[in-house]
Amino acid sequence: MHTENLLLAALPREVYEHLEKNLEQVSLSSNKILHHPGETIEDVYFPLNCLISVTITMKDGSTVEAGVIGNREMVGINAFMGGTETTQTEYIVQVAGDAVRMKAEPLRKEFDQNKQMRDVMLKYTQAFIAQISQNVACNRRHSIENRFARWLLESSDRIQSDELDLSQEFISHMLGVRRSGVTETARHVQEKGPIQYSRKKIKIVDRHGLEHISCECYETLKDEYNRLLKFNLRENR
Repeated sequence: MHTENLLLAALPREVYEHLEKNLEQVSLSSNKILHHPGETIEDVYFPLNCLISVTITMKDGSTVEAGVIGNREMVGINAFMGGTETTQTEYIVQVAGDAVRMKAEPLRKEFDQNKQMRDVMLKYTQAFIAQISQNVACNRRHSIENRFARWLLESSDRIQSDELDLSQEFISHMLGVRRSGVTETARHVQEKGPIQYSRKKIKIVDRHGLEHISCECYETLKDEYNRLLKFNLRENR
């Protein structure tokens, strides 16, 4: 069973076994675009140890990161939400790694026909909406340093690694600041001891120290995923 993806692991065994023949493990390279805005969703992905960003494309062509997807989520939520196309969202692999891929159609059929499957996916949808909503509040209310610490913890949890190959561009989009702001913030946090920082790599060396710097949003979302999907996220790290 693909237990590395917590959403797949949350499915009842009989539901998983019914889907298993449609699952294929694949490797995803950094910067690969999984879904473009407006295109039909043919495949969905359940990340195992890769990190995928959700971006919103504005009319002027600019993009903003709205959230991240890792081993507790899936890519292609629209496939079972009454439509077959993405809206203005784009999904880009930020940290290379493995994922489980399946065709959208069998997932959609199982969602329509199986209440147990539907219950899990709707709870996941609620958790993902909570992530997006929390991001809005976090960006509005908390300092860059708080948010930087939070995103490092969120990313680390989703790929199950304390060594993060995160580009300055990705972090700057997530924080809504210029790259120079990322550099300044990272150096400031490094001086406090919880991370080791270089231009292309960040290593978490003191998780408790980083959690102390992070804003409340990190724990809030953990609690919400635990409540809805019984993930027991604290035990997984």
